[in-house]
Parts: sequence; structure tokens; C-alpha cells
Amino acid sequence: MMAEGIVGISSMATSQILADLSSSYQRKTERSVTIESIGGVEAARRVRGGAIYDVIVLADDALRGLEDDGYVKPGSRVSFAKSAIAMAVRSGESVPALTDEVATKAAILRARSICYSTGPSGNHLLKLLKKWDFEPLMSGRLIQAPPGVPVGALVARGEAELGFQQESELLNVPGIEVVGLLPREIQSLTLFACGVGIMAPNAREAEEFICFLTSQDSNACKRRHGMEPP
Repeated sequence: MMAEGIVGISSMATSQILADLSSSYQRKTERSVTIESIGGVEAARRVRGGAIYDVIVLADDALRGLEDDGYVKPGSRVSFAKSAIAMAVRSGESVPALTDEVATKAAILRARSICYSTGPSGNHLLKLLKKWDFEPLMSGRLIQAPPGVPVGALVARGEAELGFQQESELLNVPGIEVVGLLPREIQSLTLFACGVGIMAPNAREAEEFICFLTSQDSNACKRRHGMEPP
């Protein structure tokens, strides 16, 4: 019989990594781990609404806000992984160049529709459009994926010509092709972190699980799913 289980919540960006690492940890310790992955905004809302979790994995700025407001055990926040933004098209469609900022701007201008997320990658894309003074040109062409819905799903259905999201969320989505990462000069890396919920019933076990998540043994899994160790 397995020991008492760890319960956590995370944003969608880290869902595949956490699924694999949770399975590995479960085999190693015989302690069950259940991580629910949903939209990051909704995850933070649940925590602020009083939902109790042992482990919380979100973008570092969001987790820091929860810690500052008393929802995460002080000092438990630890860097987990870094994630870059990528672009995707529907399988079989022409693949635009992403060689540099100029090429990326041209691809965006040519696109009839562009899908972005409610998370950090979507915020970064909107900042780029504002920086380039593209906002007036994007009228009717921008589609925001609902919270928890992968951008790749809308691209695969043909509802958007281009999709921008964390690479980890675009990998393995059927029906799309990941063109590549945004060029370095316009790239934005999102740091994800994990922490212990302030009311965690299994706080000690949660800390041990976080040590596993942030150990060198987890690095290969992070890279396999499109992220890098912090």
C-alpha cells in the first residue's frame, strides 16, 4: 500500500514534465502524487480562494505573489525550470522563417489569424506587437485561447494560422508543426517555480518531492519536454 499522497496544482506549461516526474517519484518512494494542471490564472485563483494543495507549480512571478500574500509557505519557493516561447503552424501548411526579428515580424504581418495564450507567452507577444506598433494592424486577427486550452489545439483545427506559446505546451500536440523558438533578440524566458502550500497537510512530504523535482535527476525530463533547468 502506498503512503499518504501528495496533491498539487500547476499551470499547463509544466504538465507533461510533472506527470513524468511524479510517476518516477511514485515508483521510487511508493508515495502517490496527484498534480492537476490547469490554466495558470485559474490555478492562482483557486489557491487564493482557499483550495488546499501540498505543492504549487507556477510561473515564478505568480508564485512569488502567492508567497507574498500568505498562500505559500515562506522560503519554500524554489526555481523549477525555464521555458522559451515557440511558434507553430498547422501540419502541412507553409512554414514561415524565424531567422531574426525582421523575419518574425513579416510572418506575423502575413498571417490571417494569430493565437496566443492567457499566460506569460501571450503577454510577451502582446508587448512585442505594441513595441512594433502592430496593434492597429491586428484588428480581428488575434485569438486568445481560453484558459487551460492549448494554443496548438486551435492551430490544429485551423482556427488560427500561427500560434505562440511556451514550447513545452506546443510539443506533442497532434496536427501542428513547431516552427521553432522566437529569435534570441525577441525571446522571453519564463521561470517556473514550485512551493509548498501554506495549509499543506503533507508539508514535509511536499518539501521532499520538491527536492526531487529540482534535483539534477530531473534535468533530462525537463529538456525532453522543451524546458531547461533553471
